Amino acid sequence: MADNQLMERAEHVLYKTYNRFPVVFDHGKGVMLYDTEGNEYLDFGAGIAVMALGYGDEEYTRAVEDQLHKLTHISNLFYNQPSIEAGEKLLEVSQMDKVFFTNSGTEAIEGALKIAKRCHYNMLRQSMGDGSDGCEDVEMDLTGEIIAMNHSFHGRSLGALSVTGNAHYQEPFKPLVPGIRFADFNDLKSVEALINDKTCAVIMETIQGEGGIYPASEAFIKGVRRLCDEHGLLLILDEIQCGMGRSGKMFAWQHYGVKPDVMTVAKALGNGLPIGAFLACGKAAGAMVPGDHGTTYGGNPLVTAGAKAVLDIFEERRIVDHVKETGAYLSGKLDQVVEKYAVVKERRGMGLIQGLELTGPATPVVTAALLEQKLVLISAGTNIIRFVPPLVIGKADVDEMVKRLEAAIDSAYGK
Repeated sequence: MADNQLMERAEHVLYKTYNRFPVVFDHGKGVMLYDTEGNEYLDFGAGIAVMALGYGDEEYTRAVEDQLHKLTHISNLFYNQPSIEAGEKLLEVSQMDKVFFTNSGTEAIEGALKIAKRCHYNMLRQSMGDGSDGCEDVEMDLTGEIIAMNHSFHGRSLGALSVTGNAHYQEPFKPLVPGIRFADFNDLKSVEALINDKTCAVIMETIQGEGGIYPASEAFIKGVRRLCDEHGLLLILDEIQCGMGRSGKMFAWQHYGVKPDVMTVAKALGNGLPIGAFLACGKAAGAMVPGDHGTTYGGNPLVTAGAKAVLDIFEERRIVDHVKETGAYLSGKLDQVVEKYAVVKERRGMGLIQGLELTGPATPVVTAALLEQKLVLISAGTNIIRFVPPLVIGKADVDEMVKRLEAAIDSAYGK
């Protein structure tokens, strides 16, 4: 068991918005974590899909440490070299046109929503003429509406929460941002039925994460892209969890041969440093003007030096190719678990973002894995075990994980 005194101190000082497991982690190495008592844990959660390179990567650490000795912050009133280099690299791998660095995925979603609103506003101004009398009244009547997906998750700020299709998260914080309409993921007709002359964008995760590890079907995502093109809407794809190589492509939308107008990334981009970004192309890339958006810390030299190092390492070590191979191996091993256990209903996912749906709650298995088997797993929803390990895991790590997972399932639900 972890250091009880540390946990008691935490309960006194930290806001109680998490039900934490009784473990105090101290350090990590590779794909292993170590608690304050020296116990070793195999990590298949990666800080919720963040630690793409695992723990203690020397090249990454050296890049961040070098920048730490030079300059950590200067504000966006001035230029800094690491943000320029990270931005160039991110645009190169995404083939987008512009990038704005944020502190988190939630903030990236906020920026993406503002781009959609701004594009709609610009369109109205252009249609009425910039100086037309009464234009403001028209803008109020035609506020840009956004179509989001049921069972989605985009973040906890009020804007991101407004497009999160989960009433449980939303209920205590209403009224939320108006003009949000919810369709069903992988149901194209439900999206088409919601489009009207006020609609300005469709936002969705390319692979729903918190909602249960549901990849978009090819027909659905291509159909949504077509609807957006036909109606002049922006397609916003949330790649905060499924992006950065995790699906077996640099970005999950690249599996489908589509391209978003706006994309959000975070998590693995900084390998533990707090950084996110929203990227845009076409008309969306030119929608914002000075004063429309800002951030004090976003894109500072320290975090963008880390992001640049991550992107360089991905290229040098061919991380995405490794994910393809290891992800296929993980899929096969999890399929065997499905066949072995009646309580395991189905496997879903792509690459190294996988989920096992259970017939009962996931928490007993996740708890037994952590406390009895020293295996870090996380859940998605109530009955899905989520597998989002560091992208550098090997096949031997997968084998060891399955061994511990099966022991946890036996403990929670019986053999």
